[in-house]
Amino acid sequence: MKPQGRRRLVSFFQQAFGLSRRRACSLAAISRSTVEYRSRRPDDGSLRERILAWASERTRYGYRRIHVLLRREGWAVNRKRVYRIYREEALSVRRRKRKQVAAAPRQAMPLPTRPNERWSIDFTADTLADGRAFRTLNIVDDFTREAIAIEVGRSIPGARVVRVLERVVQGRGLPRALVLDNGPEFRSRVLDQWAYRCGVELRFIQPGKPVQNAFVESFNGKFRDECLNENWFVSLADAIRSITAWRLDYNRHRPHSALGNLTPEEFAERAA
Repeated sequence: MKPQGRRRLVSFFQQAFGLSRRRACSLAAISRSTVEYRSRRPDDGSLRERILAWASERTRYGYRRIHVLLRREGWAVNRKRVYRIYREEALSVRRRKRKQVAAAPRQAMPLPTRPNERWSIDFTADTLADGRAFRTLNIVDDFTREAIAIEVGRSIPGARVVRVLERVVQGRGLPRALVLDNGPEFRSRVLDQWAYRCGVELRFIQPGKPVQNAFVESFNGKFRDECLNENWFVSLADAIRSITAWRLDYNRHRPHSALGNLTPEEFAERAA
């Protein structure tokens, strides 16, 4: 029998038979110190409210990331306490089922050592409320994990990819290399000419091995989980507004575990 049940049994013996606490504890096989113990745990009211507020605002954040946000706000709370409250409030993030794919041998990708050393680019696709499809071109700095750009459009051919890259380069400078898959937009002549003219190396991954483009694939998963799957876009303009706001929030406010729980912008500033 659990201690809670034994405590109730002690109370029953005392009330029903008028026994002393010592005798009732002996019959219930529980020590008096256990029965008389009173929790010294501090009140969790305000902390619980803040955890609920964060969980409501950041519906796809687990307790670890919420703990980081609380620490940023000045809460002197450890992760175990946050986890306990998180579980008591049944806030566990529902895991979405992932498509099963065949296992393939993985090759270690050398890590970049500074910003703009290597960018990764890839596409994601989604639909508007009326069923029309749209695409996004995602560009990530592999070192800082910054979402450099997310271009939204019904069609993003090679020429538009180059225009996006030129716009980004004006504010950041050129990367040494781009990691990309073998899609027709990336194998276009216009992108190849731009890379040759700017001295940017194009590193194409092997067909059917997206793990070789792991940085942007990881970003795509977060982007879909926290933005695309959480929004209902009524128009392309609405999608652009929502996705742009999410990208800025991702760079400025979202703690990144691979960066020591710094945001991508904080990490980039320290690396500058």
